[in-house]
Amino acid sequence: MAKPTTAASIKRFHRRPQARLRLFCFPWAGVGASAFFPWSQYLSHEIEVNGVQYPGREDRLREAPMRRMSPLAELLLRDLQSYGDQPFAFWGHSMGALVAFELTRHLARAGGPTPGYLLVSGRQPPHLPEPLEPIHHLPDAELVSELQRRYGGMPDAIARDPEVRAVFLPTIRADLELIHTYVHEPGPPLDCGISALGGTEDRVSRAQLEGWSVHTQGTFRLHHLPGDHFFITVRNEAVIRHVTEDLRAAFPSVWSEEP
Repeated sequence: MAKPTTAASIKRFHRRPQARLRLFCFPWAGVGASAFFPWSQYLSHEIEVNGVQYPGREDRLREAPMRRMSPLAELLLRDLQSYGDQPFAFWGHSMGALVAFELTRHLARAGGPTPGYLLVSGRQPPHLPEPLEPIHHLPDAELVSELQRRYGGMPDAIARDPEVRAVFLPTIRADLELIHTYVHEPGPPLDCGISALGGTEDRVSRAQLEGWSVHTQGTFRLHHLPGDHFFITVRNEAVIRHVTEDLRAAFPSVWSEEP
């Protein structure tokens, strides 16, 4: 198969010619692919980390953000079509977990290469309804306040600077609308295994994380780590360790022996 061509949705942070596995990372609402830049530095040299860049952020800021799941999944499917020359896995946090799951199903229906493993975090499984009321319609100040209350981690620049809010809030609103208009369609479990990760202080409970197990015919692993919704940043080393171990177990044939 030919080497992958450049796609607007795919951001490779570091070239890893020796890598034998690609990990595509799907960010949470309101942020771009660069959120996963540290992973490219710290994960094993056998893994090439690629951030997934949705329209409406960072170098795609001039593009309209997607407000519905299916068009976003179709766009990403087109951009990923040429990346099947190596084994690959998906990792998504919060909204990104939902996008990664739906894209996996789209790839399977299209009959092309599919991820050999799916890692999700900070998100209840797709068959469970969204437990929170929609907030994408709120005025700016109320929206920022509610986001801070629900999730924390809101950058001060967005919270305090009207000009910064004017740039970033339209994308955040679109992402929230995408989440709240998502409707899960029942389908067969995925062929690939799934790992679900969560924070002990997050609104997504351990029991909800365990619900991801119904969406795989393969191995299911659960990791519950100290922290809130953004435990993946404050518990970075532990998360990377679990991800690496799970990928090694899922792709035993792609790893070279290391001392």
